[in-house]
Amino acid sequence: MGQDSWLAARFEESRPHLRAVAYRLLGSREEADDAVQESWIKLSRSDPDKVENLAGWLTTIVARVCLDMLRSRKARPAGTEIPEPLTDASDLARPDQEALIADSIGSAMLVVLGTLSPPERVAFVLHDIFGVSFEEIAPIIGKTAAASRQLGSRARRRVQGTDHAPSASTSRQRAVVDAFLAASREGHFEALLALLDPDVLLRGDKAAIAAGGPATVSGAHEVAQAFSGRARDARPALIDGEAGLVWAPGGQPRVVFVLHVDGDVITRIDMIADPDHLAEIPVAILG
Repeated sequence: MGQDSWLAARFEESRPHLRAVAYRLLGSREEADDAVQESWIKLSRSDPDKVENLAGWLTTIVARVCLDMLRSRKARPAGTEIPEPLTDASDLARPDQEALIADSIGSAMLVVLGTLSPPERVAFVLHDIFGVSFEEIAPIIGKTAAASRQLGSRARRRVQGTDHAPSASTSRQRAVVDAFLAASREGHFEALLALLDPDVLLRGDKAAIAAGGPATVSGAHEVAQAFSGRARDARPALIDGEAGLVWAPGGQPRVVFVLHVDGDVITRIDMIADPDHLAEIPVAILG
């Protein structure tokens, strides 16, 4: 594989993440695609041998492009930005939308972000949603790390002062659920215990019980035993907008596992297998 082909392949691997960053920063799918394309142009004109962390470099580039685009909006009155929600069925079905779905914070939240200054929005989105350090954010917005931290804190206070602030990051929930799925598949009992609240409760509906599932299991040790070495055919999914798991042979959900996450642990797991109930639950299979 030539260098150009290798570079293009690496960029395509990063595209979902870059689109997620750009969409959070811009609130527009079209502008997010433009920002990602601009980052590809910059990458194609650079020397990749001088880039130690390509994924991090691309995140920096797309954030800078978005910052310039946000600043170009400064003539607009604050709060008039109209975000484009990712609710179209064709969007949910496209694999390259996974990161956008998994980190979704909703149109209302995007309106709130639209009231922030461009540097505040970049600092908040990169740090609070994508976990970028303020030391890495500083050169993007042209501030010191301390100033970047202040901008992020100010933005966070403004966001938390609204009715649209998320109580828990879906991306954080997804990380916990992914770790739980991996530990379950591999039979890592101690890892499962670490992800479960001591008083965690596992409950199955009547259909799940009829299929051999548990009625009620309580306690981390017992729930970990119920999942250890299993869930091999389960897949990560969004269950009514929340991170969870689904067993869906042939792409048809048969059982969903709604995992309630508090901080870094799972406090309750609901197994739903009733066909009528499943038909009413929005399920987006990821990965």
